[in-house]
Amino acid sequence: MSKPILKVEDFSVDFWVDGVWYPAAVKMNFELHPGKVLAIVGESGSGKSTTALGLMDLLATNARRSGSVLVKDEDMIKAKGSVLRKFRGKEVAYIFQEPMTALNPVYTIGFQVVETLRNHFDMGPKTARDRAIELLTMVEIPNPEQSFDKYPHQLSGGQRQRAMIAQALACDPGLLVADEPTTALDVTIQAEILDLMRNLKTRLNSAILLITHDMGVVADMADEILVMKDGFTVEHGSSDQVFNRPTHPYTKELLAAVPKLGSSRKRELKVARDAAPVMKMENVTIEYPKRGRIPAFTAVKDFSLEIFPGEIVGLVGESGSGKTTVGRAAIGLLPVKSGRLEIVSKDITKASQKELFPIRRHTGIVFQDPASSLNPRLPIGESIGEPIFLAKLAKGDELNRKVEDLLEQVELPRSYRNRFPHELSGGQRQRVGIARALALTPDLLIADEPTSALDVSVQARFLDLLLELQDKLKFACLFISHDLAVVDILAHRIAVMQDGRLVEVGDRDAILKSAKDPYTQRLIAAVPVPDPAEQRKRREARLAAR
Repeated sequence: MSKPILKVEDFSVDFWVDGVWYPAAVKMNFELHPGKVLAIVGESGSGKSTTALGLMDLLATNARRSGSVLVKDEDMIKAKGSVLRKFRGKEVAYIFQEPMTALNPVYTIGFQVVETLRNHFDMGPKTARDRAIELLTMVEIPNPEQSFDKYPHQLSGGQRQRAMIAQALACDPGLLVADEPTTALDVTIQAEILDLMRNLKTRLNSAILLITHDMGVVADMADEILVMKDGFTVEHGSSDQVFNRPTHPYTKELLAAVPKLGSSRKRELKVARDAAPVMKMENVTIEYPKRGRIPAFTAVKDFSLEIFPGEIVGLVGESGSGKTTVGRAAIGLLPVKSGRLEIVSKDITKASQKELFPIRRHTGIVFQDPASSLNPRLPIGESIGEPIFLAKLAKGDELNRKVEDLLEQVELPRSYRNRFPHELSGGQRQRVGIARALALTPDLLIADEPTSALDVSVQARFLDLLLELQDKLKFACLFISHDLAVVDILAHRIAVMQDGRLVEVGDRDAILKSAKDPYTQRLIAAVPVPDPAEQRKRREARLAAR
């Protein structure tokens, strides 16, 4: 067998919090050989990302590392800063979980890819620019020459993720650490990115350390799987063994919680369609105005959709198709260029900010990127309680009780109310965003990829929770997602978007079992399944159909 590119022995990470060392990863042992993929899976907060970040000392200053991390025979625990900087990016590259916080907001994405190239290679500006555009083309960012000059906030969540992947692949690294690399990607682009990573692995004989909660992606990519819980390794084996013959009860629970397309039970819509819709869009067009060198861009064209009380409508489509734009316009965060938009029977098409304020009490939104949507200076308890306080619904002890109740609803300990966002895992931050959105018991909830950062077991509990709350409170929900298996569990109806237009809308079963539009059929065919053998067949069939 070839020499391992990464060898981890008795690797531990602890955090110093309030005068106490808290273990986050305990006595980790694994090897990763060239051309192989090791997937680390487990619940949010189990220590997956901490382990990955700790390998190259990318943790906060209150962390300590121990043990041994050998990359090409160099110990990253004992290495000086100059050695670490040489290895980071060139030998070991990272795809981070939250692209909005990993990318620098004051530089264009093109500049950031060029910077990586010129830091590690003797390369002129023009050559670096050409290579950067080639990388952006490779990860299928639309109009790469124009996108080169865009800032991170001007891209969709999936496009930002692709830009970061382009940056990570810039130096053809020997080891790629991919922390939730497909979290923000729709299924078709996810399939392309996984093919891209697989090709990199084959072409350069690179190794990949994959951290994900998507067991379909694990089935598609992994040679070995390491299962973590509460900082400990509970199971480690081949992909076939872990999927088909798991030994630890936690691994069995994890696999049982994976949502599977077509396995959900039919739920009847309890509200008559003749009730007044909570949200009504008629021929809505939404345009982003011209800014500097970036021309005006029409993101949504002639869009019509109604959502009735108690109804969950799943909005699916590729990254950049306009899903998030529709959601933000629905609560008045984006202006409507033409058409008519009504929320709780009030036309907000031309509403002023003052007129929008009382209407927004009827709406809540869970944003796609939990790290950038929470104020880093506020404890999470204040972030959750702020909408209640501003709406003058409670204050003092009553407000504290409401905040603690909301934390319990999203399965976070009450003691977390005094923690700051950076002290929580990505999945825990997403749950805080969900608690804040439900604070005012809205009539309309816009859920923009609310489960994207959640592992499968927490995701399953959250979906059950959302259904319980929705059944009790009868709020309408526009559920924006690229995960069709999750949409299958939740939605009464499904709307499919492509390039800013509505291509198909209908009842859940009608869309998922007998889709008419070829684009919808491609989306469904690209959904990964949590079975290595079946997923291999699907991938080969998809590649053969190209």
